[in-house]
Amino acid sequence: MPESEQPAGVATSDGPGYLRFFPYDQPYDHQHDAMETIREALVTERDVLFEGACGTGKTLAALAPALEYGRAANKTVVITTNVHQQTRQFIEEARAINTGEPIRTVVFRGKGSMCHIDVDYKECQALRDATREVVDQAEEVAALEQQAAELREAANDEDGVSAGGGEATGAAAGGGDVAEARAAVLDELQSAEDQLDEVQADATVCDRYHRNLTQDTSDFYDWLYADVRTPDEIYDAAHEAGLCGYELLKEGMEGVDLVVCNYHHLLDPNIREQFFRWLDRDPEDIVAVFDEAHNIEDAARDHATRTCNEVTLSSALDELDETDDFRVEAAERVVRAFHDALVDVYEAGMGFGARESLGEDWEDVTIDADTGRDDLTMAFLERYEGPGYKQDLEHALNLAQTLDQSYQEAYKEGETTTRKECQTLAAAAFIDDWMDGSAEPGTYPVVSVRRTEAGVRGRAELYTCIPRQVTEPLFDDLHASVLMSATLRPFDVQRDVLGLDDPVTMAYGLQFPEERRRTFAVTSPALFASKRDDPGVQSTVAGTIEDAVRFTPGNTLVFCPSYAEAERYYDRVGTDSTPYLDRPGERAEDLRERFTAGDDGVLFTSLWGTLAEGVSYDGDDARTVLVVGVPYPHLDDRMEAVEEAFAGAFGSEDQGWRYAVEIPTVRKTRQALGRVVRSPEDFGVRALVDERYARSRAGDLGQYSVHDTFPEEEREELVDVAPEKLKFAMLNFYQEMGAYDDEPPRP
Repeated sequence: MPESEQPAGVATSDGPGYLRFFPYDQPYDHQHDAMETIREALVTERDVLFEGACGTGKTLAALAPALEYGRAANKTVVITTNVHQQTRQFIEEARAINTGEPIRTVVFRGKGSMCHIDVDYKECQALRDATREVVDQAEEVAALEQQAAELREAANDEDGVSAGGGEATGAAAGGGDVAEARAAVLDELQSAEDQLDEVQADATVCDRYHRNLTQDTSDFYDWLYADVRTPDEIYDAAHEAGLCGYELLKEGMEGVDLVVCNYHHLLDPNIREQFFRWLDRDPEDIVAVFDEAHNIEDAARDHATRTCNEVTLSSALDELDETDDFRVEAAERVVRAFHDALVDVYEAGMGFGARESLGEDWEDVTIDADTGRDDLTMAFLERYEGPGYKQDLEHALNLAQTLDQSYQEAYKEGETTTRKECQTLAAAAFIDDWMDGSAEPGTYPVVSVRRTEAGVRGRAELYTCIPRQVTEPLFDDLHASVLMSATLRPFDVQRDVLGLDDPVTMAYGLQFPEERRRTFAVTSPALFASKRDDPGVQSTVAGTIEDAVRFTPGNTLVFCPSYAEAERYYDRVGTDSTPYLDRPGERAEDLRERFTAGDDGVLFTSLWGTLAEGVSYDGDDARTVLVVGVPYPHLDDRMEAVEEAFAGAFGSEDQGWRYAVEIPTVRKTRQALGRVVRSPEDFGVRALVDERYARSRAGDLGQYSVHDTFPEEEREELVDVAPEKLKFAMLNFYQEMGAYDDEPPRP
């Protein structure tokens, strides 16, 4: 049962200590078991792989023991996800916990959506530095003014003693010292005031951040920690007060119990370092809870991948052409050679007619060589003419850092209205990475091209195949982590891919009544790529979808291997229900809302799209879900590189396919199946439309069968059914549920 549907109430003080962080009457047995296991793992500094189907209450089962341990051991709990809907769920659960056991919580979002004046990171950094300098200088002036006033008062007191008699000689001497000291301070004050005037005249400052530094912000923090505030609420409150909410959050995160954030705050090494500094924590002081943890692999791969496009290289050459420095010639030699090599490689790599057919999306050009270095590296070395590219590259990097610092100072001092980006720094740093990293195991060098308004342009990319290069150092540094998802198994694969050392593992299946759902494996023809255009295969699949839609008392979800296949069956399937088509590039959330607002629709989408996971279709939102085909990703050169990297890392070609392709694909399928039947009162049908899922076909299909890739209890629940028999099976089930308002459809 989802946490929000559990009986409300605050746990008593009896029982384990973590129950005070459990905001409902009592945990279910499986939640209690999970909390005990997690608490023990945290004490022994072990990571946890926690698979739980919808309704297992994963969030609270992880948060309650983590918060209790964190408070006892002086650790901060960070819960993170890459799914917006889950962030909202975390906020709801934190608010429920806070009602019974006060916790200091911060919900952190990226700067881009929190900035009130809409500047990028480097501009913001320059504004902060300049603003801080103005405030520091003003504080120095104020301190000197106070010191001068105190010395003036002291001098007046000495004059009074002298005028009244007594030890006049000593008083006079003392007064002379005070006067001399005051004169020195007044000189310093004048200099400080002049410097303040100069800084204020030249510097570009952020007025909101200036108020952060100079006004009393205690009311804001009192409001912030009185409850769990969303980023939008923080933004609005800060905007109303004329403050910068993002910077206030950064300044106020010390001593918090719980932080809610996005994956990139932990997976990006540069952001992570700053993030922990804002928390005033070392990595070993952090307990991290990763939700939707099956996505960590792809997210880590994205964060590790480095790119540099042709425009950046051209801009760097323009920048160098306008620069007067003895290092320009060296920098230009190395940047121009790489730029020209990139153009040579993609021009040579595009086949006949490819240029004319290019669109706005990046398309890869194969440059990886079977032996030796890649084509771009070799073309660069052939193009380069100079004393040595390493020497020239070092000069280029040094020059670029000088230029970047000058741009920072110019913006900070008000000489420019925007913070200029140093293109030479971006280009030289990437070339340095490329020459060192393109031959590293687990890294795939690739060139891509696309059409822009200015013509065809290229991009070089260092694609990271094995994500544990990013994740293993993170998990080694953290005190402990809990990785939770509905689709983490097989655990050994997750452990190996992410580089976890001896994690604790636990799995809980659906906790809802089994009689309220049916899961079918429809023995329709296997939708191999070579068979998808077969008219007979299309007819069988379309007929199966039509039957499922007609016998569903409500909405039907249809997940296909791609957007193209979704559109194919959207066009082909004939039904009286309202059809909806999810197209790439269009806002999926708007489509989902229109679909769920009706009660007799069928939504066609890609299993690789945004509607296949992290989205709930509760109750009448969707009754039946179909997964059509086994949605393997497009097996291009990039995916083959991932497969080869895994094969090399884990010992065989079979393991490469299993780790890189089959397991992630079946996880996607399992995620899609989980979109319906979301509560104990809910009911529905889940159907896998492809014989490769069927138990009865496993022997005949051999290596092409994916039946055994599912966890055992899910395999046991799968019922094989012929395409023409699916409608009868669905009719019987939905009649048992009393789901038809009127006469049921006739088979």
